[in-house]
Amino acid sequence: MTGAHSPLPLQGQVAVVTGAARGLGRAYALRLAELGADIVVADLNLSGAADWGEDLTAASVPEEVEAMGRRAIGVQGDLSKPEAVTALFAQATEAFGRVDILVNNAGGAIARDSGPLTTQTSQADYDLLMDANLRSCLLCCQAVAPIMTAQGSGSIINVTSQTGVSTLPGGPLGVYGAAKAGVTVLTRALAAELGPHGIRVNAISPGIIMTARVAAQAAARGLGTNSQADSLPLRRLGRVEDCAGVVEFLARDLSQYVTGQVICADGGAVLAAS
Repeated sequence: MTGAHSPLPLQGQVAVVTGAARGLGRAYALRLAELGADIVVADLNLSGAADWGEDLTAASVPEEVEAMGRRAIGVQGDLSKPEAVTALFAQATEAFGRVDILVNNAGGAIARDSGPLTTQTSQADYDLLMDANLRSCLLCCQAVAPIMTAQGSGSIINVTSQTGVSTLPGGPLGVYGAAKAGVTVLTRALAAELGPHGIRVNAISPGIIMTARVAAQAAARGLGTNSQADSLPLRRLGRVEDCAGVVEFLARDLSQYVTGQVICADGGAVLAAS
């Protein structure tokens, strides 16, 4: 691997970032590209940034990456479906020949017809939340494992959530949190399984991060309030760069002796965990 102190420490490496067409996933993809990696942008909707008024510097995230001098492809599909995951990694290896980094960012608190509480969650939304957050992560890890094993190296970075680490006041987003807690268990189990093959598996647990989608939904969902910011030890809500820095650490050789860990990027919210 390229040295940790190189200006392009990920040069020659390939990163697959799921849910990368907007928000946090886009921030992860662009940060890894800045570090020299070629990028596979995977998303259910490659034009998703426009849905939330997120401004891009090019027509799409793959084009943003290419403008930085890196190679990129976009792959659209529902990663809760095995056939879509198979297609994603087939296209990634066909285009670039390898996969060094996988960021499992796809998912979210995307219930459609339920209230925020566990007792209000419909069966359809339970299935949706588990599919989008837990099943997609598992399928992508299963698909990339033989690729990285053959290479003898790799870094898998799963994205869990503050709700998967601690309970929010009043208990909202319980099913979403359960799915993300499942991601944490998978992360630790995969770290134990894949470590002997040179593969590190870690997770990042974001708190409230002010993406374009969160900002657009803030009033309706009670997110991003001054009181939420003031309740945190760092006295501010998160920015996408705060999480991208953690992903950078986990992708680079800086974390070469770190595996099976969950790093909370939540401004200290975990300190008040019940």
